[in-house]
Amino acid sequence: MTAFILRRQAFGAMLALLASGSAAWATNGYFSNGYGVESKGMSGAGVAVQSDDVMALAQNPAMGVELGNKVGFCASFFSPDRSVNVSPGGPLTVGKVSSANHQFLIPCGGANWQLGDRAALGAHIFANGGMNTEYQTNVFAGLGAGSNPLGVNLEQVFLSFNYAYKASETLTFGVAPILAVQRFKATGLEAFGGLSSKPGSVTNNGHAWSSGLGVNLGVLYQPSETWRFGASYRPEIDMGRFREYAGLFADAGDFDIPAMATLGLSLTPPTDRRWTLTAEYEHIWYGKVPSIANTSAPPPGPLGASNGVGFGWKNMNIWRLGAVFRKNEKWTLRGGLSYATDFSDGPNAVINILAPATPKWHASLGATYKLSNGWSLSGAYTHAFDQSLTGANPALTGVAQPVRLRMKQDEVTLGMNYSW
Repeated sequence: MTAFILRRQAFGAMLALLASGSAAWATNGYFSNGYGVESKGMSGAGVAVQSDDVMALAQNPAMGVELGNKVGFCASFFSPDRSVNVSPGGPLTVGKVSSANHQFLIPCGGANWQLGDRAALGAHIFANGGMNTEYQTNVFAGLGAGSNPLGVNLEQVFLSFNYAYKASETLTFGVAPILAVQRFKATGLEAFGGLSSKPGSVTNNGHAWSSGLGVNLGVLYQPSETWRFGASYRPEIDMGRFREYAGLFADAGDFDIPAMATLGLSLTPPTDRRWTLTAEYEHIWYGKVPSIANTSAPPPGPLGASNGVGFGWKNMNIWRLGAVFRKNEKWTLRGGLSYATDFSDGPNAVINILAPATPKWHASLGATYKLSNGWSLSGAYTHAFDQSLTGANPALTGVAQPVRLRMKQDEVTLGMNYSW
C-alpha cells in the first residue's frame, strides 16, 4: 500500500508539473539537446548509455526493458540570451535590440512498467521549443509598418507511448507512437504583408494550433559488458497547417516536424567499471521542411506559397561526447560536450532575427544521488556558448544592410525517479 501511494503521488505531481510550463530548451536549432536529467548531464548524449532515468525512453525507445518499473518527472529552468545588432545603411532600425523572456520553466516526465522478463510498456511527455523572440523595438518598422513587440513563439509537445522488446540476450527493439501538438504565434510582422499571398494571415493572429501523429524507433545492441550500441530514428511528422499563419509559412501554413536520427556507442572499461564513455552522432533534417528550409535570399516566391520565403535552415549534424562516473552506490557523476553545425547562413540572417538559433557548442555537468527508499534525485547544468551570425539580404530590405544576431543559453534541470 505504501508503494502504491508513493507511485500515485509521484504520478500526480508529474501531471501537475506538465500542465504548468511552456516549452523552450537548450537547443540545436529548435530541437532539445537531449531529454531528461541524465541526458542533459551528458550534453544530450544517452542513446547507448544504460540509464535509471525514465526519460531515457525519449532518447531511445529500446531502453524500456532495462529501466524496469519506474516513474519520474523533471523540470528545466531555461535562460536564453538573444539579441540583434543592426548596422546603418538601410531601412531597418539601427542599433542593438535584446529579446525579452529570459526565464522558462519546462516540465517533462513519464512512467515505465515491466511486462515479464523481455518486454516493457511506457508513457512519457517531452518537448521542443527553442524558437522564441520578443523584441520591444520593431527593427522591421522602417520597411513600412510594424507594431510592438516583434517576435515569434513556437512550442511543441510530444505525448508518447513506448513498447520495448528484448529479442535476445544482446538485442532489444523499441517503438514509440507519438501524438505531437504544437502552437505558434507571430507579432509585429506587418511589414511583410505586401510580400504575402495571404496578407491577413501573416501576423498578430494569436496562437495557432496543429497536431500530427508520428513514431520513434530504437534499437540497443550489447555484444558484451564492455560495448553497447544504440540508435533511434524519428521520421518527419506530418502536422496540420497553422491556418492563422497561412500567409507566413510556406505551403499555406504547413510546418511539419523534421526527421531526426541518432547513432551512439558506449564503452565501460573492464579494468574500471565505474566509468562509461559514450560518443554520438545525430542528424536533423531541417532542410527537408519548406517552411524552415526555403531561402529568403532572394525570396523564391511570396510568403505562404509552396516556394515561399522560409528561414533558410540547413540539415544539422551534432556530435557528442559524454562520460559517467559511478563514484559509489549513492553518487553518479556525469559530464558532456556537444558540437552542432551552422543552422543557416549570412544571406538568411535578416529573417532569422525572429529565430536566432545560433548556438553550436554545449557543455554540461550532472549528478544523481540514490536514496534508500527507491527514489533518486538528479540535477544537470548546461551552458550553450555565445555564437553569432552576420549577414545582409537586399531582397528583403532593398539594400545590403548588415545585421548580427546572437544567442547564448543556460539551463538547470532537476528530476526525481521512483523505482519499485
